[in-house]
Amino acid sequence: MVRRSPHRQETSREFRMQTSTIAVVNATGRQAASLCRVANAVGRNVRAHVQSKDSLVGKELEGLPHVDLLEGSLDDKALVADLFRGAQWAFVNTVPWGDEIATGRALADAARKAGVKHYVYSSMPDHSVHQKEWPSLPHWAVKFTVENYVRQLGLPATFVYTGIYNNNFTSLPYPLFCMELQKDGSFQWKAPFHPDLPLPWLDAEHDVGPAVLQIFKDGPRKWGGHRIALAYEILTPRQACAAFSRGVGRPVEYVQGPIDIKVSIPAGYREQLAGIETLFGKYQAPYFGPDLTAPDEALQLWEGYRGLEEYAREPFVVEEKLNGQTWMS
Repeated sequence: MVRRSPHRQETSREFRMQTSTIAVVNATGRQAASLCRVANAVGRNVRAHVQSKDSLVGKELEGLPHVDLLEGSLDDKALVADLFRGAQWAFVNTVPWGDEIATGRALADAARKAGVKHYVYSSMPDHSVHQKEWPSLPHWAVKFTVENYVRQLGLPATFVYTGIYNNNFTSLPYPLFCMELQKDGSFQWKAPFHPDLPLPWLDAEHDVGPAVLQIFKDGPRKWGGHRIALAYEILTPRQACAAFSRGVGRPVEYVQGPIDIKVSIPAGYREQLAGIETLFGKYQAPYFGPDLTAPDEALQLWEGYRGLEEYAREPFVVEEKLNGQTWMS
């Protein structure tokens, strides 16, 4: 069943017809929500798919004047056709709900049928194609498979490869990016990355939207068929902890070690974490593979990025409070 949010009356039909419509998939995710907010702020029409409007982000997006929500499952062919109908641009970030490859292919087919002029897909590398001893990360390899299908279709497309989200850090006991509060008030980040391995960082909520909107404005003549490493800082784990320490005003220590799993995790994620330990801990593979580097192209798209230090100083503290943490009191 498709349910739409009502348009705001103050937005004129004439204005909406004069601006390009962006179709957005999984709009409550950090990447897609960032694009919805930025596009709305500059008066672009957004037709955004959400699984449910009941989340905090879903309710926020429903209140934006240039955003029209379509609620339902991506298995609904009528919803998908409606999502892309008349849209000039599309931003798609598939997620591991059900068969991600089948969903990714079906979305690309529908966008091609609808005549979408520029399709931006959030992809990731399959490291196993570069060196046989490097494992495929299951949550990334499916995206790479979908990317190759999009290329085969001949869609005018661009592929963004996102760095590690600044927003992954939390003092809650989630695996891989737990910034664990110590008894002395300091923090410790334990992860399998080599302490001196350069890693790409991205504030997804702050910076994906402006960058993707610029890709659309530049068009497929500039970015068609191109992979873009969307990351604005290259920091080793030691450097990341130093930046985080400056932000929170407390010591932050990095410890290389195996990933601790202290909470229930989604099916399939354990295999993803095991692959990360091998790929980046044992082999110290480049995060995006050997052929893609950051941040030069990302900076061509958007220079006003929010770095890890600024994130730690401001949004991290707010998110921690919302998660019920009291260490900052």
